[in-house]
Amino acid sequence: MFIIAGLTVAITAKAQSDVQFSDFTRLKYYYNPGASGTDGLLNVAAAYSMQFVGFDDAPKTLYVGADIPVYFLNSHHGAGINLFSDDFGMFNQQKISIQYAYNFNISKKTKLAIGAQFGMMQEKIDPSGVELEDGSDPAFPSSQVEGNHADFGAGIYVFNPKFWGGISSLHLNAPTIILNERYEFNIERMYYLMGGCNIKLKNTFLSLQPSFMVMTDLDNWREDIQCRVNYEWNNKSMFIGAGYSPNVSATLLVGGNFHGVSLCYSYQMYTSGINLVNGTHELTLGYQANLDLFKKGRNKHKSVRFL
Repeated sequence: MFIIAGLTVAITAKAQSDVQFSDFTRLKYYYNPGASGTDGLLNVAAAYSMQFVGFDDAPKTLYVGADIPVYFLNSHHGAGINLFSDDFGMFNQQKISIQYAYNFNISKKTKLAIGAQFGMMQEKIDPSGVELEDGSDPAFPSSQVEGNHADFGAGIYVFNPKFWGGISSLHLNAPTIILNERYEFNIERMYYLMGGCNIKLKNTFLSLQPSFMVMTDLDNWREDIQCRVNYEWNNKSMFIGAGYSPNVSATLLVGGNFHGVSLCYSYQMYTSGINLVNGTHELTLGYQANLDLFKKGRNKHKSVRFL
């Protein structure tokens, strides 16, 4: 996971601010604004991640987001909103963003979407409750300081019932957040490549769902591959899956979907330098429903007299 690299003597922090969620296939809208509204469903998702459990002041991350399809002027659009909060010791980051995507039909079942994201990002340092060896260290403020800055992102996304994929960039403007005259955060521009597919096994209720994600700031790289075995019947499903990130971690996932409500629990075990019990717990809760706003003829009814 990319985390704050640290404070330098010049009292400037360089932040690689994005969290790698284990259930990234359910939260693709967080990483790529082009995915908003593309599948034609209302999507609501919330995720809570506790990283490096067992360590004092370990990172804790909360994400809540939603996206919907919108149809007007004979066109398919998407809209979304993201809320994000990350606590790491004395550091806190909060973001709110809105998304827009325009969808093109490549074929009858395949769509290409181009999306943009605009938001505000806030960084805060609160030393209260944190014991420092040297309370006069100028690298840390003596009281709470905070600042905010506009934040932009963009992405391209392809969707088909059998596969999906996209490329995106967050923090395109690489904002520098000024906390006060002495402290600032430089936010790194981040790039993502994601994809996955759904492979139904013949004459069974089972399907394989492989996926991958690459995230980088062009200095540091992380690659994740994942595969789930999904069992589906009568609008209900259960899955178990595993993931691997070279030189970083291995992940186990389990969850299911019941009439549009999905739940996923995952545990990420780091493969070097950290005990297996000091991994990352993550819980994702989601809801999906058909919601075609402004779609022509969506509420048509026949008269019972002329059937």
